[in-house]
Amino acid sequence: MSQPTPAATELPTLPGDTTVAFGVADIIVVVCYFVFVLAVGIWSSIRASRGTVGGYFLAGRSMTWWPIGASLMSSNVGSGLFIGLAGTGAAGGLAVGGFEWNATWALLALGWIFVPVYIAAGVVTMPEYLQKRFGGQRIQIYMSVLSLILYIFTKISTDIFSGALFIQISLGWNLYLSTVVLLAVTAVYTIAGGLTAVIYTDALQTLIMVLGALVLMFIGFEKVGWYEGLQEKYSTAIPKIIVPNTTCHLPRADAFHLFRDPVTGDIPWPGLIFGLSVLALWCWCTDQVIVQRSLSAKNLSHAKGGSVLGGYLKIFPMFFIVMPGMISRALYPDEVGCVDPDICKRVCGAAVGCSNIAYPKLVIELMPDGLRGLMIAVMMAALMSSLTSIFNSSSTLFVIDIWQRVRRKASEQELMIVGRIFILILVVISILWIPIIQSANSGKLFDYIQSITSYLAPPITALFILAIFCKRINEPGAFWGLMVGLAVGLVRMIIEFIYSTPSCGEEDRRPAVLKDLHYLYFALILCVLSAIAIVLVSLCTPPIPEEKLACLTWWTRHRKASAIDLKNCKREEAQINPPRGESNLVESADSGDKEETAAKPPCWKMLFLWFCGLSTGPAPTLSQEERAALERRLTSIEEKPLWKTVCNVNAILLLTINVFLWAYFG
Repeated sequence: MSQPTPAATELPTLPGDTTVAFGVADIIVVVCYFVFVLAVGIWSSIRASRGTVGGYFLAGRSMTWWPIGASLMSSNVGSGLFIGLAGTGAAGGLAVGGFEWNATWALLALGWIFVPVYIAAGVVTMPEYLQKRFGGQRIQIYMSVLSLILYIFTKISTDIFSGALFIQISLGWNLYLSTVVLLAVTAVYTIAGGLTAVIYTDALQTLIMVLGALVLMFIGFEKVGWYEGLQEKYSTAIPKIIVPNTTCHLPRADAFHLFRDPVTGDIPWPGLIFGLSVLALWCWCTDQVIVQRSLSAKNLSHAKGGSVLGGYLKIFPMFFIVMPGMISRALYPDEVGCVDPDICKRVCGAAVGCSNIAYPKLVIELMPDGLRGLMIAVMMAALMSSLTSIFNSSSTLFVIDIWQRVRRKASEQELMIVGRIFILILVVISILWIPIIQSANSGKLFDYIQSITSYLAPPITALFILAIFCKRINEPGAFWGLMVGLAVGLVRMIIEFIYSTPSCGEEDRRPAVLKDLHYLYFALILCVLSAIAIVLVSLCTPPIPEEKLACLTWWTRHRKASAIDLKNCKREEAQINPPRGESNLVESADSGDKEETAAKPPCWKMLFLWFCGLSTGPAPTLSQEERAALERRLTSIEEKPLWKTVCNVNAILLLTINVFLWAYFG
């Protein structure tokens, strides 16, 4: 199939063959780092109120803007993003950085539009918001199950795959061993600490990750001769062994432009601006992992400040992830840019291409001793932080939205224990999923992630936008709109799994709906289609009475709700205990100081209760007035005029910078 040129008789070596001497300095750094992270996790979990649902899952509503901003960034920038963004950058150039810059708009929409409504409604999870807004059970259950499926098959599995790839390339360990160790440490500190541990360690890891990545970026740029050198070397980064009569080995001519041809581009520009916005709104404004961060804010100004900081941080991945990926291809074209299926198989075990190894390769080759260890520790920590976020949010969803359906009378203690057991089950599923990811074609893994999201998420985006802005939407409309969207998305997803992407030199036999309709265009079409279905069905069925929408839409967010809850509209649900979400919030906020001394349980029991975050003293009781005052404080969206202005000015500044960058690299 390929004729080696005489110069290229010796093949590129396998990453596994060249076990890098992992210096003593590196090992010391890794060990110290993990001890430090565990210490921070345990310290913050002792400080946090972990004994109540609101405390364990929402960090007791006490977070300030800077940990929220850092946490928004690091929940999203896991090691999966490092490997995926750098890999796609190596394969196709700058355009993938637009995925990061698009997030700025969605983050501001989160702080200014979505969070005020969520706080006013007093909700803990997103399905719970839909339940209050529309009543009924089916939407909430559908959403919870769909989110859990998306978490397991897109987020958890890719993060684990990329973390394992990283350890394997850098340390030459066995894939399973490294993964199991990593998951064990992660699970210990999530289970013991709840969300406060996650938020504190997140802030720390983001800092180290960004600094390490910046150091690597400067070393890499120096190697290739800065930006001009990169432009020159990237465009000539061609592997020695190519597939004859094809052009796959040539770097793209438009590699240094964000905006690409709407028909022939690998990431077409209308898709990057409009289609991607659909996915970004789903990810940043309606996804439990992200929104949970903002809902733990002290007040609305802190939530907005967190959004702005997150938006500033999202400017950087283009420079410290995407461009280093391109540098890696410029420096190691034979490994990172390989096209011959046999050679790619030898280099990284995937016939389709090895762009995924771009970032790990750069770390191993260019970082000095000690710093290399720090960088690997941080990549592992990044993996842990995104896994911790996901484990925490999945257990929140499962406990509050599914378990309480099954067990109406469940005690607080039972909910805490079930949440922790569920995390263990997720860990087991994730470990069993690794071989499937390994055998799934790793060259296409990231395309799968983006595309799976664009087949399942757009109906949810459509629903949330309509739920917040349009009072006429009702439960049947919302439910059938989601169903239509799901059916259309699944059809495309199944077609995608049946026909695989051809490798270099093969004929493309896929149907036109796959070949010619980019997944970002599909996301946009699916979103519009779902919205039309939601509106049509809603118009054909009776509207929700106006007084039941207090606090639940953008237009009614300042109107205080009367005691009627949509749950009570339906006769069969009259027996449910009062809406859990609010009672949880209230309990978490007040469970601080009012504990009386009681007979002390034995030591082993104290330790077990502490690990599970269950208080040993009797639960505090609140009078009716105290409860009402607390509820007012927790659902208040008032802001001080000064901080309101500060947030608005910063947001405008951020958007200006964002637009400038789009224009400059466009």
